[in-house]
Amino acid sequence: METMNIFTNKKKLSSVALVTVLALSACGEDTSSSSGEDYNQEKNTNTDFNQAQLITSLVDQVITPTFEQFSTLAQAQTQAINTYCQLEKNDNSSVNDSKLAAQNSWREAMNIWQQAEMMQLEPLSKADGELRNNIYSWPTKNTCGVDFDVTFYKEGSVNGKPYDISLRTASRKSLVALEYLLFNDNLEHSCTGATQPESWNNQTEQYRRVARCEFAEEVAKDIENNSQVLLKQWSGINGYASKLKAAGTQGSEFETEHQAVNKLSDALFYLDIFTKSKKIAEPVGLELNPCGSQPCPEAVEATYSHHSLENIINNIQAFKLFIQGSGDNAIGFRDYLIDVGDNTTADNLDADIEQVLTSAQAYQMTLAQTLATNPDQVQQTHTEVKNITDKLKSDFITSLALELPKTAAGDND
Repeated sequence: METMNIFTNKKKLSSVALVTVLALSACGEDTSSSSGEDYNQEKNTNTDFNQAQLITSLVDQVITPTFEQFSTLAQAQTQAINTYCQLEKNDNSSVNDSKLAAQNSWREAMNIWQQAEMMQLEPLSKADGELRNNIYSWPTKNTCGVDFDVTFYKEGSVNGKPYDISLRTASRKSLVALEYLLFNDNLEHSCTGATQPESWNNQTEQYRRVARCEFAEEVAKDIENNSQVLLKQWSGINGYASKLKAAGTQGSEFETEHQAVNKLSDALFYLDIFTKSKKIAEPVGLELNPCGSQPCPEAVEATYSHHSLENIINNIQAFKLFIQGSGDNAIGFRDYLIDVGDNTTADNLDADIEQVLTSAQAYQMTLAQTLATNPDQVQQTHTEVKNITDKLKSDFITSLALELPKTAAGDND
């Protein structure tokens, strides 16, 4: 696992020398620790920056459009998979084209979901991320569990009760399971233990293809339903979007606008905890992976679809939207940094974001292939993302008097 020292050397806040550690996951980077989630609580920005405008801009022009677009794409994904499955059942000669269309619909939905991954506020973060996991359970995967649920759904029951996908464990459904169902051409089950889907490998190829596509239809409908739940709990009456925008008003759960801004800034740490650590450092061998401590193509995020690099790029694109804002009269965190006099961090973050986007988009192969043939290139991407997250954990939170998110405080793994 990968850990880091965070030192704050802000000239304009010279009273702060050593901040805290955002300890993450391990091997390969320096570690020490300390203050906890209340760090910076006593500081203030001493400016007249309109934090309400920042909240409204990010909520209305960044987060809400992303959730809406994902819901639209989740619906399109269901339709594409339904079309594919109908042709699969009829053994139609056009089935390969329809399967490719279904795969492309998954890719399109995943691209936007990977931007939504950077927006894990309520309701996505509520109840240990239950709603988020039902849409996308990664890093938890269970292909054997998916294989079992294919058979359960085909039979229509589980343990003597009618099959209900809403009651099933997230790792047996979500976009992760859908990737396995759509992109894995090996029709044999993946279970290696003593308990395996009975007689599955003895079924005809046609039977297994149809059974998998039928379950893929059910999974896609569940994802679509959960995307609607997300929209309702985010944008509906008394949704979390309106709660953020009401910060500082009478009766609000946020006593000050700055508390709501801090909630929005918490989401940015996904880039550190997941993008840098789980999606890059682990596969490249800076953290322990299934191959030990060396480049490991099988440790990438999207094993079957080879979409891992695109996921990373979309994470960074969403981070960029938080920093720079989106749409007409866009306001992002860079505007806040400039207002408090930290133009340097604002400009450096912009430059670092463009650098990593340029280099990541220049890959000539998938992330897994690059790990096998040119791991130094992946190592460089890690360094470029780390340049961003180091600033996020030091200059950024110091200049804006923000607290570390709870997931970071005291994490010394």
